[in-house]
Formats: sequence, structure tokens, C-alpha cells
Amino acid sequence: MRRRHHYRSRTKETPDLDITTFMNLMVVLVPFLLISAVFSRVTILELSVPTAAGGSQLTQPNLAIEVIVRKAGLELGNGNSVVAAMPKKDGEYDLEQLTEMLLRLKSSYPEKTDATVLMEPDIEYDYLIRVMDTLREAEITDEASGEIGKTALFPNISIGDAP
Repeated sequence: MRRRHHYRSRTKETPDLDITTFMNLMVVLVPFLLISAVFSRVTILELSVPTAAGGSQLTQPNLAIEVIVRKAGLELGNGNSVVAAMPKKDGEYDLEQLTEMLLRLKSSYPEKTDATVLMEPDIEYDYLIRVMDTLREAEITDEASGEIGKTALFPNISIGDAP
């Protein structure tokens, strides 16, 4: 007697893949991830680093605008001494008063475009950004029309450690 081998029929179709559950998961997951995504804007600001070799070329003394950020408040200096001190108000730096002083300096020296921000250690990075934004431009209100515009103050900013 011969043994008969029973082979399964090779013509049988493969079963369909049921992806209904996976599709249900994607329908819920994709909108959730899109809604919860944090969209941020990255801005790059070019800074100039002061060099030691550049000081010998000047023949006349030049105005150096320095904003010193201290734990007690802000100081505005001219490179040699502190011209004005602005203590903190309610635990925050007085950026409005700094803007007023910078506007007066800009009206006296309209060709001046550079300034330096000096910071003490252990001061939050956010304050550096706020002071740099204040140095770069100011919002001014046109008294005749009442429109608010922006004017450039000192866009070339150098940073360093406070003495």
C-alpha cells in the first residue's frame, strides 16, 4: 500500500490583513500630536565680540555705551564710569526707563550703532535677551497721528561679564 501524502492546496488565498484597529489608533493619535505640538520661532542674532587689537587705531576718545545688568538693577555706563543707575521695580528690571535713556543717547549720537551688555554671574538668560531687545529697537508713538512705530537704537551688540 502506498501512503498518500495529503498536501494542502496551494491555491488557497492568504487571509486579509485587518488594520481597522490600527487605523482607529492613528485617527485619534495624529490630531492629538498635532494639537499638542509646540511651535517655536528661533531667531538668530549676530553678536560682535570685542577684540584686544582694535583699541590702538583710535586717536580720539569714542563714546562706549554699556548696559550693566546687576542683581540690584541696571546701570548705564560710558566705558569709564556709571552714568545712571536704575534699581529694580517690584522685582523686575526697569526697561522703560532704560529705553528713555537710550532714546536720549541716540538723539545725541545718531551715528552710534554699537553697545555692550555686561552681566553679573547667576542672572537669568531671559534678562539678557530682554535687555538686548531693548538696546536694539524701541517703540515710539507719533504724537500727531498716534501711530506706534519702531526705531532702531543700537543694533550692534557685544556681550561680556560685568566687572
